[in-house]
Amino acid sequence: MSAPQASSPDREQECNARATHVAVLLEEAVAALKIREDGVYVDATFGRGGHTRAILERLGPRGRLIALDRDLTAVAVGRAMSDARFQMVHAPFSDLAAVVRATGLTQVDGVLFDLGVSSPQLDEAERGFSFRFDAPLDMRMDTSRGMTAAEWLNQAPVEEIAKVVRDYGEERFAKAVARAIVQARTIAPLTSTRGLAVVVAGAVRSRERGQDPATRTFQAVRIFINRELEEIEQALPQAATLLKTGGRLVVISFHSLEDRMVKHYMRQESQGEQVPLEIPLLASELRGGCLALVGRATRASYLEASANPRARSATMRVAERTEVPWLS
Repeated sequence: MSAPQASSPDREQECNARATHVAVLLEEAVAALKIREDGVYVDATFGRGGHTRAILERLGPRGRLIALDRDLTAVAVGRAMSDARFQMVHAPFSDLAAVVRATGLTQVDGVLFDLGVSSPQLDEAERGFSFRFDAPLDMRMDTSRGMTAAEWLNQAPVEEIAKVVRDYGEERFAKAVARAIVQARTIAPLTSTRGLAVVVAGAVRSRERGQDPATRTFQAVRIFINRELEEIEQALPQAATLLKTGGRLVVISFHSLEDRMVKHYMRQESQGEQVPLEIPLLASELRGGCLALVGRATRASYLEASANPRARSATMRVAERTEVPWLS
């Protein structure tokens, strides 16, 4: 059953949202969820609703879908959708369990994460995510709360900036970048994306072919400001706990730091508790895992990657909830 049609103004807003963002691995992700017509699902990263709409198309009248996003623009797009089976919630996905339980549910049939920054966020100059535009240095996914990138960069010590740029951007010139930022702000506060990009370009002595020297630093600052890796670390166990036996966890990531965390978590939960061989414990005394890996990592096809450059770095991993008494 298809979702009911929205009124014309809502329909126009939905169409505009679709035009600015193409959901990556759309068919593969929805297929991996194994949608049941009467199932309950969570799209933990609504974005502009590409995956959400595809899930709704496969749900029957008794199905239910909850979507989360901390971006106020994304939330507005979701709330413009008219479908009794669908609920849009303004929240980070680290609040996943609380959001689901607030709706009166205790378990769901599937959870989907499409991690990282969305195309509209990159393309909206005023958000400050991209050095392609000269804009205020914000970078917050949720503009209603938290410290902006400018506020942090203008007061953080050089050691902290260097650590963030090194750990989250994997930038080999992290120390030089941090020193350049601190030196620049003694002359004038850093307030714009262009200003930051110029400072970073002067500190990065060589660059990867086809990549702007500011790319890694912008990624690192964005990840830090939005606590993106901490969000993933908190959300994955919540998703696993919420899943019914046989329910699916589907995660799409876009860079190595995200994918490494997802891969490690799924593998750990598929193997259960591991202890050194020399410790005398029975298998029954060890905590079992709660997930079973489903297939191998999936990447975008050549055709999808050619049509949508964002898809080139996408990796999808899937796991299924197993029957585990200790989590019941």
